[in-house]
Amino acid sequence: MKYFVIFWKRFAWLSRLLIFCLIIAIYAWALQGLKVDFELLKNSWPYITDFISRLFPPDPAVLDIAIQALVETIQMSLWGTTLGAILSLPIAIASAHNIAPVWLQWLANLLQNIVRSVPSIILGLIFVAATGLGAPAGTLALSIYTIGYLAKLYQQAIEAVDSRSIEYLQVTGASRLQTAQYGILPQVLPLGLGYTLWMFEYNIRAASVLGVVGAGGIGFQLKSYIDGFEYNKATTMMLVLLIVVTIIDFLSSQLRKHLDSSR
Repeated sequence: MKYFVIFWKRFAWLSRLLIFCLIIAIYAWALQGLKVDFELLKNSWPYITDFISRLFPPDPAVLDIAIQALVETIQMSLWGTTLGAILSLPIAIASAHNIAPVWLQWLANLLQNIVRSVPSIILGLIFVAATGLGAPAGTLALSIYTIGYLAKLYQQAIEAVDSRSIEYLQVTGASRLQTAQYGILPQVLPLGLGYTLWMFEYNIRAASVLGVVGAGGIGFQLKSYIDGFEYNKATTMMLVLLIVVTIIDFLSSQLRKHLDSSR
């Protein structure tokens, strides 16, 4: 064993070479599984450029419809994110290894994995079947979709808490509730708010995708125009969405920086 360690220390470059070869082999295996036809890709450029040319110029006649649909999308994202965040918090607490018992961690993590394994489109279809076409279905789908991600992010924030503050409170006889209130919450709150803001801006994009299955918002209008080959109107929808998403991304980024600086 001693000589083996000496060998690897002397030829450390060999281990790095083996790791590099392993990575190349994994990517080569993945590319082979994709069965990419590069000749077909090369010959497809005329079709791509033809489709893109049909998207322009945008049709300003549907600008009022685009704004109304976008407002509905933002409303869906706001309520979906809020409901998902509220439901995510107890799941995150139950998942954290520095708070919950092992059996509860296992159940809570299993619940997270189940929720994350269901695509947002499937959630949209489920709630469209339950409530009908429109924004309520999209809002409910987004709230469940949010749980799968925010619960994990909240869990990581809780597990990253300084253990010394928790130990100090436990030594002084603080209850579990007091430990969470005074030792965990002040450290987790800024990070948790930042995660929630990120999820809100992400859900605006996700809401536009849910519109494809009739769950309301700008995605529903976008799909309707594409199905009707009204590509100029679809471009107006996408441009309005791009502008608003860019603005929200900028504002939330600034707010997250402020939260990080206040930690």
